[in-house]
Amino acid sequence: MSDSDFIRTLRTTVEKANASKQALEIQCGGSKKFYGNQISAKSLDVSGNAGIIDYEPSELFITARNGTLLSEIESTLAANNQILPFEPPYFSPTASLGGAVACGLSGPRRPYAGSLRDCILGVHIVNGMGEHLQFGGKVIKNVAGYDASRLMCGAFGTLGVLTQVSIKVAPRPQAEITLALEVKPDDALNKMNAWRQTQLPISATYYCNNTLHVRMAGLEKSVEKLHQEIGGEKISCSETFWKNIKNHEHEFFQTEQPLWRVIMPTNAPTPSVSGEACIEWNGGLRWIKSEENAEHVISQCQAINGHTSLFRSKSKPEDCLADINPKLKKLHLNLKSAFDPNRILNPGRMYSWC
Repeated sequence: MSDSDFIRTLRTTVEKANASKQALEIQCGGSKKFYGNQISAKSLDVSGNAGIIDYEPSELFITARNGTLLSEIESTLAANNQILPFEPPYFSPTASLGGAVACGLSGPRRPYAGSLRDCILGVHIVNGMGEHLQFGGKVIKNVAGYDASRLMCGAFGTLGVLTQVSIKVAPRPQAEITLALEVKPDDALNKMNAWRQTQLPISATYYCNNTLHVRMAGLEKSVEKLHQEIGGEKISCSETFWKNIKNHEHEFFQTEQPLWRVIMPTNAPTPSVSGEACIEWNGGLRWIKSEENAEHVISQCQAINGHTSLFRSKSKPEDCLADINPKLKKLHLNLKSAFDPNRILNPGRMYSWC
């Protein structure tokens, strides 16, 4: 099916659903179906809209259809010594570009190279009324005015069906090494916060079970020199280690316990919640495994200015993604009303009321 045929069919489907107020659940690779609220609606499969449309290595951008596999995009970039700077998690080989944008998740490199939202240049969507809209452009200089394209990051498809995405790419570092240091929790946070104030070429940090892993990126001689300054043991298979972290294949994430994702100030202590925790992003991201009730976990995280979401669990309370204040809730409702007034696109997937 050509681009025009796909868009025409998609628009017709959404227009009919909007007229009858039939809720649609957008389906693509399904790699992150576990994340967010589960909903019951008519399936809208968009996985067939796949393929790279435009790639200019010298311009540092790539444009692809929503159903394009992340593995295909990263393989294409690797052939030109380039990467997706936000290091998106997959969780499954079927992970797609559209799904990555809809869920808005970034990996270990996020504090140092920017988030997925920082890398979005432009999107094409079909909104809840069946209108085909374009926001942003393909290169940074073309992005002007109110950047509505970034609203699609982490919106879980509630504002529109993504059909095309343009995104920034970055050169692959010449060399990367990962060092492992045995330190206590407080010392680990102190080290990460001290490093954050320097110009050290750090590209990832991870602390778990009294071991702090830090990835250094840059020229080969530079990272080896930093190894001597920082100390620690250089691990083998650095690339595999960080893939296991971002895709939750590391032993910490192999659990049946509820897993909480908490964004918080980098120097904040780990919340007073029973269970185990690990730390990423220089302290800005904490993962907590705990059987405690949701109200307690959220209140303890709020006490240290943490933004909490229940990432994965066998049973989830309603609105598991995050606590939200009234002003932000009003903004979400206004956006939903503008893009999808009849609430037909993934209704309840992000919040039960949106």
